[in-house]
Formats: sequence, structure tokens, C-alpha cells
Amino acid sequence: MKKKNIFALALAAALALSLAACGGNNGGNGGSSSPVSGSKSGSGSTGSSAPTAEPTVVKVGVVGANNQQWDTVNELLAKDNIKVELVEFAEYKLPNNALDAGEIDLNAFQHKAYLQKEIDDLGYQVSILGDTIVAPLSLYSDKITDVSQLKEGDKIAVPSDPTNEGRCFKILESAGVLEVDPAASYMPELKDITANPLKLEFVEVEAANTASLLPDVAAAFVNGAHAIDNGLNIDEAIYVEQVEPGSDNPYINIIACRTADLDNEVYKKVLAAYQSAETAQAIKDIFKGTYIPAFEY
Repeated sequence: MKKKNIFALALAAALALSLAACGGNNGGNGGSSSPVSGSKSGSGSTGSSAPTAEPTVVKVGVVGANNQQWDTVNELLAKDNIKVELVEFAEYKLPNNALDAGEIDLNAFQHKAYLQKEIDDLGYQVSILGDTIVAPLSLYSDKITDVSQLKEGDKIAVPSDPTNEGRCFKILESAGVLEVDPAASYMPELKDITANPLKLEFVEVEAANTASLLPDVAAAFVNGAHAIDNGLNIDEAIYVEQVEPGSDNPYINIIACRTADLDNEVYKKVLAAYQSAETAQAIKDIFKGTYIPAFEY
């Protein structure tokens, strides 16, 4: 009798193990589906209708650490189980390369003129997904309080990339300090300066470093993101670029994507969350004029 009981128990255990093994195979990946580029959404089992708990992650390249408006974007995207993950770069020249190479999904750091220059020079297959902000480029100084106090031979630090350097020359022209050749349009070069009565000298450095030169120059142009990073308040600037939101403004900042992804539905939802009344209000509250919403909401 004991032998029969032992045999029955052993048979039952073997059957249980066999059923468990079959259940494990059925719960595996029954065929992969292509997730959105850069997402962490699972491959998904074709044998289960239960939705995955993992959000679709969209990696967005930025420059600088002050990007708090994206917290609001993520709050709005939560209902669609989408999460933006910011990837911070130290220099302007990096995010478009990373986007074109597929290392990130979107980027949000540049204006239209800068992107077009990068496309023309480097052949990136990158396009504008939508508008975000206007960030006035402002002139700061530790030595003077007004642009009219610039004197002969003064040095001014400017970003070394052609679009933003040309933008600085146009701003100085609007301030009555320089004259530039109108044929150069919005991107004049040093050679396009037709009048420089104060014989100003321009110190070209990476945009992230212009603020660090303030002790050594008469004045420095610092853009919105780097001004915030360096604790500079736009109210302290000695001259502020006059800009207006509008589709023809080459200095409107944008979200960019790979050209092949322009119709990506997840990316469209990210853009819609950014171009919302809630995000516009967050931009106004957080940045107090350093960034200005450049979209209708």
C-alpha cells in the first residue's frame, strides 16, 4: 500500500511539473512588434490582451539643465502612457548628430536658422516637428549698464556658431552699434559688417562659454538656456533682442525629429502636449520672459 501511495504522489508531481512548463512556453514572446524608436514598450505577447505597464519612452535631446517645462509635458502625456526622458548634451553640435544617428528620438534645443545651417552643412535627415519657444539673445556686462556705454576697442564675446554669431551682429545693428550688409539677411558674418565705428573686437567661443568670459570682456551675448544656467536674469541685460513669435521668425526654437518620423503618432502626441495651454503657462511662470511660448494654444 505504501508503494502505491508513493507511486501516486510521484506521478502527480510529474504531471504538475509538465503543466507548469507548458504554461511558461505559452506566456513567452509570441512574435515581436516594432515599438516606437527609443521606447521601452515591451515586445508584447500575442497571446495576451493585457496592456503593458511600461510607458513608451521618448528620448529628447536638450542642451543645458533648465528644462522644467517638460515636467508639465510629462504630466499631460501620462494618460497616453508616454514618458519623455531628457538626454542632456553639453554643446550645440551634438544633439542633431545624435538624432540623425538614431541615438535619441527628438531634440529640443535649437532655433530654425541653426537647424537649417546644420542640414546644409552636414546633410542631416532631420526636420522640424513643431515650434516651442522664442529665447531672446541678450547682451550682459559686469562693467557697463547700457549698450551706449561701449567704447572704442571693447571686446564682446559671441557664440562661435555662424547662426548665433550672425544673430549677435544683427542685434548690435538694431542697437545702433554696427551696420551690416542687408544682403547677408539674418546670418551675416564678420566680413559682412560694413560699419564698426567703435572698432569693437569679437571673441568667438562655444555658446555655453560666453558667460564665463564676462570678467574679461566688456560684454557677452548669452542665450536663454545658458543665461539661466549661469544665474543671469534677463532684467539685468544691457540690451535684449527684440523678437516676436511668428512662423517666419528664424529664431523660433523647435522640436526636431528624423525626417522619416514626421508622421510618428507618439511624437505628435509629445508635440501636442508641449503646445498646450498648460505648458505655455508653465513656461511663463518658470522662465519669466527668458523663454516666450512661440505657439498658439
